[in-house]
Amino acid sequence: MALFGTDGIRGLANSETLTAEIAVDVAVAAAHILVESQSLSTDLGNKGKRPRAIVGQDSRASGEFLEAAVAAGLASAGIDVYRVGVLPTPAIAYLVGESGADLGVMISASHNPMPDNGIKLFSRGGGKLDDSIEAAIEKRMGEPWTRPTGRDVGRITFDETAMARYLSHLAASVTTPLKGLKIVVDCANGAASVVAPIAYKEAGATVVAIHHSPDGWNINENCGSTHLEDLQAAVKREGADFGIAHDGDADRCLAVDGQGNVVDGDVIMTILAMGFKNRGALKSETIVGTVMSNLGFMHAMKAAGIKVISTAVGDRYVLEKMIEGDFSLGGEQSGHLIMREFANTGDGILTALQLGQEVVRSGKSLAELASQMQRFPQVLINVSNVRKEKLEESTVIAAAVASAESTLGDDGRVLLRASGTEPLVRVMVEASSDNLAQEIATSLAAVVKAELGN
Repeated sequence: MALFGTDGIRGLANSETLTAEIAVDVAVAAAHILVESQSLSTDLGNKGKRPRAIVGQDSRASGEFLEAAVAAGLASAGIDVYRVGVLPTPAIAYLVGESGADLGVMISASHNPMPDNGIKLFSRGGGKLDDSIEAAIEKRMGEPWTRPTGRDVGRITFDETAMARYLSHLAASVTTPLKGLKIVVDCANGAASVVAPIAYKEAGATVVAIHHSPDGWNINENCGSTHLEDLQAAVKREGADFGIAHDGDADRCLAVDGQGNVVDGDVIMTILAMGFKNRGALKSETIVGTVMSNLGFMHAMKAAGIKVISTAVGDRYVLEKMIEGDFSLGGEQSGHLIMREFANTGDGILTALQLGQEVVRSGKSLAELASQMQRFPQVLINVSNVRKEKLEESTVIAAAVASAESTLGDDGRVLLRASGTEPLVRVMVEASSDNLAQEIATSLAAVVKAELGN
């Protein structure tokens, strides 16, 4: 089974899938592969200098020993390590690029429950690694290598300026102050617990923070972007203009309008895309989404004269397409949005700052802006314990999908997708009503189970 998934390595911390030993091995292999691939001895003035790495973590207790293991592995491979403590994943990406570091490591399992953890790697410039580089790192793990000694081993230090530099980066993205806005932010007891409230206050908003007291165990526990109930209640209780919910590592955000209605990533992209276009900031009048983007988003973009390019699910694939076409905005329904004017990775705090500016500039409420997109009901069913590799071969499934698409016409769509990490097939159906979407999805799931079940 492959170690790397769609967003780095992730698993139950201190189980066989993610141990301190694995963290050390990954760090050593990453040091070797990235240093070699980036030719540090000859370019960018690095001749004679030791490679450098930025290492951060979210607030999980297991992050403490995993971060220590990663730092030890890197230093043992001759890398100077700059620890930055608990900061969002996009902060690590930014700091790698801003400081000219050669690689970055974030210890986080994002929105997963507290017992899980993960390792995300960034190359020079702050970009996520290509699949081929991850495969090379995995292949290199455990191989014999010549260990540096004496003055050639890396040093480990704590960078006390990292948070302030990241906050300055966020502040630089704000050209329209959020003065007059009252915002509730749910920090998920995670990596955004300190920086997010500060960023919104520095932008001019009145801020009420909830779930911003991490203790190592309470990250994502009935809070954050996967549990919006507390945020919805707090927005209404405080009479706030809107609320922002981050996940554990703050690389994405969802919003809640003043009435407590959820504003997901597709709606946020709609608002930002139209705002960008009105200001002439939407390059080629094109936005990059994924195959999971809601049909309502597609319709809203078409009505606004904005072209949509779809990619596979995963912000790395969105970024690849954005770079390829030199597009300025892209993202996912989950709230991962990338604005290349400011960053080359999803940043939930940055997204929220841009969303707040659109509210101020327009003079409209978030609910009014959100009404520009009419969301189609969407049903997702995971069909487990199936031979997912046979999905494309089944003529019976293909016929069932064709029949469903004929029934839906232009008012719905069907997407069947094999999971990249589990033995399951995801059946997604969008339709004009919840009942129709559920009916067709249930029927297709039964066909998939009958055809591909073990």
